[in-house]
Amino acid sequence: MSPGPRARVRRSVIWTSVVAVPLLAGAAIAVPMAASGAVDLPDKTPQELIAFAGASDVEALSGTIEQKSELGLPDIGALTGPMEGAGDGPSSAQIEDLVSLVTGSHTAKVYLDGDSARLQVLDRLGERNVYVDGAAGEIWYVDSESQSATKLVLPDEEELRDTYGEGAEKPEAGDALPTPDEMLDEALARLDESTEVTVGTDARVAGREVYELVLTPRTDDTLVGDVRFAIDGETGVALSASVTARGATEPAFQVAFTQVDFSAPDASVFAFEPAAGLEVTEKDVPLPIDREQGELSTPQEETAPRVVGEGWSAVVELANPGMDAEQQAMLDSVTTAVDGGRVVQTSLVSVMITDDGRILVGAVPTQRLVDVAGR
Repeated sequence: MSPGPRARVRRSVIWTSVVAVPLLAGAAIAVPMAASGAVDLPDKTPQELIAFAGASDVEALSGTIEQKSELGLPDIGALTGPMEGAGDGPSSAQIEDLVSLVTGSHTAKVYLDGDSARLQVLDRLGERNVYVDGAAGEIWYVDSESQSATKLVLPDEEELRDTYGEGAEKPEAGDALPTPDEMLDEALARLDESTEVTVGTDARVAGREVYELVLTPRTDDTLVGDVRFAIDGETGVALSASVTARGATEPAFQVAFTQVDFSAPDASVFAFEPAAGLEVTEKDVPLPIDREQGELSTPQEETAPRVVGEGWSAVVELANPGMDAEQQAMLDSVTTAVDGGRVVQTSLVSVMITDDGRILVGAVPTQRLVDVAGR
């Protein structure tokens, strides 16, 4: 858990643009959270439960998480091939992996100890790893199937202060992991009057007794119906999270620990050195820019993600790397024409590709994207 929401928001925007996995938090419940009459934790009000979770000081853990996504996204595999003018952006393989991560079901190992973190995604055809060295400001993305590795170099503290002011802090290693606790940190950092907070039913997750915290948007300008967290009754760490679309009865996105251990992992699990024959690429991560804070002035700022709005109706704007004729035809087949571009809406996320070369993404109705694009 982070020490304060102001610094937390600034950190989370940066990590979201880097890892691009979980609920805007990029990290399941293959087996749903089990309610049990045998679980009767001491009663807490919503405010007490938030304070309990916010005070959690767990800095080390390891475990297995399972993710399940049913967003209703059409098959867009053909759009993840080589793109024109991609420059220093993500490779087609990474784009395909990220699409897969947020649309499919996955099992992963997670490890955290202070400034070090690791996410190990286990697939039938290979293994993908994300190694985070918070002290060095580096993230390694490694794909065993393609025998490739990308080293992402994060902005240093001086760059953060220059952009976000003296209160900005370096991201924590755990912020890069698509875990329920990271999703909870993101949610608590954004709590305001637009969200109704209630306490649900005590239950068990990964064999541990948990509270249930329920966040419900008070605005219609979002596709989200509610977000639910299972909070460990002993440590205050979130062990599961689910997001249900407005009007739905089953979650569209779920992630949960099926096993968790709060002792420090062996240091060897965080060690990574590129092996001979591994294709290595190095990239600097551009700082996200608040579009409403002034004119863009540098090439880095032109390609950085931009955040428009706040809370449930926030929209992320990205540069469009361009598509070839085949990809454009595929795009036309899975999207709908609107003023200023084309859109696709899933149960939780809407995406707009504008005519002037931008990509807008948000957990919002398509009209919200059209309005943002027209500004």
